[in-house]
Amino acid sequence: MSDGSVKIKNLVKTYANEHGHPAFTAVKGIDLEIKDGEFMVLVGPSGCGKTTTLRMIAGLESITSGTIEIGGKVVNDVEPKDRGIAMVFQNYALYPHMTVFENMAFGLKLAKKSKDDIRDAVTRAAKALDLDQLLHRKPQTLSGGQRQRVALGRAIVRNPKVFLFDEPLSNLDAKMRVQMRTEISRLHAVLRTTMIYVTHDQVEAMTMGDRICVMRAGVIMQVADPLTLYRQPQNVFVAGFIGSPPMNLLNGVVKRSGCGLEFVDETGAFIVPLPSRLEKFAEPFVGRKIIFGARPEHLSPTPTSDVGTQKPLTMTIELAEPLGSETILYLKSGARQIVARHIGEQHCQPGQTVALHLNMEKVHLFDAETGNVINA
Repeated sequence: MSDGSVKIKNLVKTYANEHGHPAFTAVKGIDLEIKDGEFMVLVGPSGCGKTTTLRMIAGLESITSGTIEIGGKVVNDVEPKDRGIAMVFQNYALYPHMTVFENMAFGLKLAKKSKDDIRDAVTRAAKALDLDQLLHRKPQTLSGGQRQRVALGRAIVRNPKVFLFDEPLSNLDAKMRVQMRTEISRLHAVLRTTMIYVTHDQVEAMTMGDRICVMRAGVIMQVADPLTLYRQPQNVFVAGFIGSPPMNLLNGVVKRSGCGLEFVDETGAFIVPLPSRLEKFAEPFVGRKIIFGARPEHLSPTPTSDVGTQKPLTMTIELAEPLGSETILYLKSGARQIVARHIGEQHCQPGQTVALHLNMEKVHLFDAETGNVINA
């Protein structure tokens, strides 16, 4: 069986200006190992270098320095057609004058495969993608989701070592995106072929990837499985990027109080005693700036009448977004704004005062200077 592992070592891509001088470095010496059969997602904001990295793996973009290995073989100077890869683009790139069958068979015809081999490969792929009743149709008669499945089928019939996906769902509506996410994940479970998938959508990344590589400004910020990224972000960027709504990140300082240490945010409206679990990490930062991170789902707002004798942190509901089984609440206290997720169907009114309870077991503390987590 062919080896679909991909190993990237110190990969750099620098673009030159019109005079041939280095002008912009899109990828800054990254290292990444992708195991054979793994579904790896490259995710990050626009301009982070994820698509440039994918195109270098494909051979569509020249490498400034570093190496790329596919199946243990350095492919820096290997033509794209000889790398054992198949790529699915954001635009479907189907030939409008050809039928679905002809589009899916085109690459095999170029490779001079026999008619029987082509028919068998296309028929198998079409059945797996629920396209077997559409093989006689032309692209203009298909929906966006069907066209994307044809593009997938065209890649599958080549039986590559590695599938490369460049934001393949960007042109689909929200419902179709969810459906196609499921189909691609199902295909991976069946084929067990290495897949490298580029997206700017962290929900796609979290739901599809075996592991996720989070990138920013040409640098890898963290590589981990989805739950590890969510539970143990290594830095402020990953903490704020992974999760929807994103983590609340509050700038402030660690201070000593009568009972121990507390976090005081820069507005003075948010003061939280730190439990012993966090005190040992925060102790070196007394009097120094840190960033306090709490996810919306780890904040529990309750009516102030329900808090009993304890002194709660009170905030006012500024805006409520009911989503059925949950409500996203935008809370305010003085100049401080916080987002909380309220689980349940209780109706929450703007202007209502609530007590905010934090799950301190889930809180993250970050060094304000480096952005790195300090309670790991």
